[in-house]
Amino acid sequence: MNVEQIYTGCLAQGAYYIESNGEVAIIDPLREVKPYLNRAKLDDAKIKYIFETHFHADFVSGHVTLAKETGAPIIFGPNANPTFDAIIATDGQEFKLGNVTIAALHTPGHTMESTTYLLKDENGKDHAIFSGDTLFLGDVGRPDLAQKMGVLTEKDLAGFLFDSLREKIMPLADDVIVYPAHGAGSACGKNMMKETVDTLGNQKQMNYALRADMTKEEFIAEVIDGLLPPPQYFPANVKLNKEGYDDIEKVLSRGTKELSPDAFEAAANETGAVVLDVRHQDDFANGHIPRSIFIGLDGGFAPWVGALIVDVKQPILLVTDAGREEEAVTRLSRVGFDNTLGYLKEGFEAWKKASKEYDVVSSVTAEQFKKELEEDKQPVFDVRKESEFLSEHVLDANNTPLHFINNHLVEFPENKPFFVHCAGGYRSMIASSILKSRGIHNLIDVKGGFKAIQEAGVPVSEFVCPSTL
Repeated sequence: MNVEQIYTGCLAQGAYYIESNGEVAIIDPLREVKPYLNRAKLDDAKIKYIFETHFHADFVSGHVTLAKETGAPIIFGPNANPTFDAIIATDGQEFKLGNVTIAALHTPGHTMESTTYLLKDENGKDHAIFSGDTLFLGDVGRPDLAQKMGVLTEKDLAGFLFDSLREKIMPLADDVIVYPAHGAGSACGKNMMKETVDTLGNQKQMNYALRADMTKEEFIAEVIDGLLPPPQYFPANVKLNKEGYDDIEKVLSRGTKELSPDAFEAAANETGAVVLDVRHQDDFANGHIPRSIFIGLDGGFAPWVGALIVDVKQPILLVTDAGREEEAVTRLSRVGFDNTLGYLKEGFEAWKKASKEYDVVSSVTAEQFKKELEEDKQPVFDVRKESEFLSEHVLDANNTPLHFINNHLVEFPENKPFFVHCAGGYRSMIASSILKSRGIHNLIDVKGGFKAIQEAGVPVSEFVCPSTL
């Protein structure tokens, strides 16, 4: 038996490859399925099953394409209602894979079809659980995504989750390995650990949601407390995962079309496409197409696209570094953004050579920021999360979290300069691009963000440990 976690940092997502005696099961695959096909080929093995723990909201799974490529059936747990052919497992149903067995444990709560898959070894001993969004390391899945008006509330779902954990998961042995669908950074939970694999015994000790003496009422209150609104693109991804989607090769063919500067400009004007610049933030600051949006590939790219562009059907035109066009289209498709129309051939330099108009972002170092604050108290806007801001911030700064930047537009000064910063410079450049696209140009980005600001000795608030907030 061989179990491999295939972890994608950008999405904080874990897919799983399980092989036994020449047969393979894939759990929660990503949209691009070639890595799984190649891995099975390397093992001279056949993909027999494709298991889905639930209808994912934060990414588009590769189950439909992988089933088409391999002929393997897609398996969901009870209550699932996909529009394509799939096996809807009953609670406790077992599936033989080589010399091992995978059992479906129905664990509703995150969603009503949520299912944990229990892997039993050659001797029938419980070996591992693939817990999807039911159980994370240090946390559990949020219970507010599957609410139904007049039928289910987040408290109802949290109650189901409490029962699922205590009836299906906590009775398992402490040495059972926990393989979750997500790790730290995912919007599917609140306080996940940075580790991506653990034992159930350690989780019983470390995870607040598995406290043995916790009542259902206490569990519901703690799980719901502090939940931020889910990203607006989540329902669109659920729909794609339930109903199917275009093959990734078709999306790549369409999205990697080369466009000259003139053709690129014409396409933007004719289609209303968002011009998405995915280069490094410093390159964007030094020159970019007017009204383009920056979300760099070398940061939390896909989740930020989903949170800020929102509409998965929105046409997109790309500005990338050479050789990263396919990567950008692939990572957009992972969160359901399939309507990429092409990219600027030879990148931003071609735009400049064509003598087309371009814009820049005004920036200062943290040392310059400190000096200017001392000389002239200009407004400061911190675009980090509220919890980061409450923990420590520049004195008298305003908190305008990037997730909700469009709700704060009226707060930014119209006629005088103001500073924008985040933790390290990535999010503040996204915010700067959005503000400039809205006609707000009197901003100054602070290079290096709050880390550099602290090192420069700018006065900040007294530190409060985030865990006490």
